[in-house]
Amino acid sequence: MIRVLLVDDQHLVRGGFRMILQAEDDLTVVGEATNGKEAVDLVARAAPDVVLMDVQMPVMDGLAATRAITATGGPAVLILTTFDRDDYLFEALRAGASGFLLKNAPPEDLVAAVRTVAEGNGLLAPEVTRRVIAEFGRGRGAPAPPPEIGHLTERELEVLRLLAEGLSNAEIAERLYLGEATVKTHVSNLLLKLQLRDRVKAVVYAYEHGIVGR
Repeated sequence: MIRVLLVDDQHLVRGGFRMILQAEDDLTVVGEATNGKEAVDLVARAAPDVVLMDVQMPVMDGLAATRAITATGGPAVLILTTFDRDDYLFEALRAGASGFLLKNAPPEDLVAAVRTVAEGNGLLAPEVTRRVIAEFGRGRGAPAPPPEIGHLTERELEVLRLLAEGLSNAEIAERLYLGEATVKTHVSNLLLKLQLRDRVKAVVYAYEHGIVGR
């Protein structure tokens, strides 16, 4: 059973999310918070697997709450917002969010997103990946690669670069003439070596450290 914490300052929004999620046999809502501070406190008590986090809230906003939750290795955070704004997107990713979803997404997309991040996979749609690429590639010099990059094999480094381009495991497998299961193993290994939670973090990592284009 996937345990979900809802964080939004609007009661009707939380109620709608609760109805959608509780209708699924493998999902359960274990708590609700009206602001980021409540969310941080509730995470310790409710032990959710996934936090659905709004951005704009009183007392503590969703970005600050996400940073506080992920800093201690807490549950996966899925950012939900009505604002399709680049600054929210990039700050959410830097704060440690595992995904970013607009509130007008269909119910089935919300359910799928919760399951995806609960399994330890990041949720970054191809169009979002392109925006990440554009942002991190704009006017930035290439920094020296971090030492942990040396722990990757040549194949793992190649897979990391393709991840950063927004390719799925199936697309990487086709590009490198590998089996999809083999690609999945490479992804798991590189995430472990770089101590990254999921492929979303790998995309951000690759661009922040100038891995792409080397």
